[in-house]
Amino acid sequence: MPLRGMKVVVGIVPVLLSLLYLLFPTMAHAEWPQFRGPRGDGHSTATGLPLTWSEDDNVAWKVALPGRGFSSPVILEGKVWMTTALDDERSLRALAVDQASGEIVHDVELFRPEAWQESHLENSYASPTPVIEPGRVYFHFGSYGTAALATADAEVVWKSDALQLQHEVGPGSSPILWRDLLIVHCDGTDRRFVAALDKETGELAWEAPRSIELERKGMHQKAFSTPLVIHHAGREQLVSPGAGQVSSYDPATGEEIWRVRYEGYSNVPRPVAGLGLVFVDTGYIKPHMLAIHPGGKGDVTDTHVRWRYHWQVPANPSPLLIGGRLYMVSDWGIASWLDARKGEDLWRQRLHGRYYASPIHAAGRIYNFSLEGRSVVVEASDDYRELAVNQLDGRIRASPAVADSAFFVRTETHLYRIEKQGEE
Repeated sequence: MPLRGMKVVVGIVPVLLSLLYLLFPTMAHAEWPQFRGPRGDGHSTATGLPLTWSEDDNVAWKVALPGRGFSSPVILEGKVWMTTALDDERSLRALAVDQASGEIVHDVELFRPEAWQESHLENSYASPTPVIEPGRVYFHFGSYGTAALATADAEVVWKSDALQLQHEVGPGSSPILWRDLLIVHCDGTDRRFVAALDKETGELAWEAPRSIELERKGMHQKAFSTPLVIHHAGREQLVSPGAGQVSSYDPATGEEIWRVRYEGYSNVPRPVAGLGLVFVDTGYIKPHMLAIHPGGKGDVTDTHVRWRYHWQVPANPSPLLIGGRLYMVSDWGIASWLDARKGEDLWRQRLHGRYYASPIHAAGRIYNFSLEGRSVVVEASDDYRELAVNQLDGRIRASPAVADSAFFVRTETHLYRIEKQGEE
């Protein structure tokens, strides 16, 4: 049962985000440039997104995708980019779909490994999400290779195989762009490090080994998370969750600034930041959510963790920070709404189903996408209110994207453009 409380004034959140877009126009230009959107936190400033949809309602187009991949769409310059793997042919590929028509306009093989490393049934060989900027899109397939393509014609700009590690269960960490660097997590069962490539050439710029030696080896060293760059006290920090610890690095050099130790591995959720805090998920087997003040140096485990929360914390979906509230949905469909300053829950509600995709917040609504193709839309408020339940035919593992007041939803077999086709 939800716990009752005062309503959150959520209408101010889209306004504040819109002001940020005015201050940083490149974010507005890049419609959905990376995993979890313009700021990497699941927020969209789009208005007019549909509340309801089905296979027969509010679907502008639906296109079948070749191969198998769980990467999320990224969108810029009228194209929707993803990755896929044709397992039988050992072909790792870049796909681009025309944003308006749904036509596949580019299908380019980037790598053809001589042999696959072992992969988990819940993963694919094409799970990391690309990252895009005007004129260039970047793809990462873990040890199988990293590449940059020109967005106009999908011509290869460079390829690199510099980042070698044993994935054991397949790659998962998505790359990010920071200034002239492409930064990616490389947390394997044999090596654990964070690396930056020169985005113009693909050459290695820096490599930072994880700073603690873990007692438990093998799978307990793995992680799949994506880093987040934050600003604190006039300095940029790369917040980087891994097995056994989260570290903050100088994104220019890879020098570690601070770290917090925890029990956890195979981390998937991307951190979020705000209110002077960073919110980090500790990963399997029993995930905890930590609120960390990012102002320390060295090991700050005992001094800078402001609160810990452990009830129904997700192992896969990333959280949302909405004003002073933290929202998350667990892998098994329990949604939680927390006071982000205190780590106290205001309500919990079962949404049903399993969840891998991360939720999206837009215009006071939270959109949740389940593995079973079921989407639950709830109000971002201190009173739980379910607004709609929608159903598609396919299974949803990839986190959707938003552009042009439309959702771009990737199922295991198709890509959908979901938008209002009339009055709802």
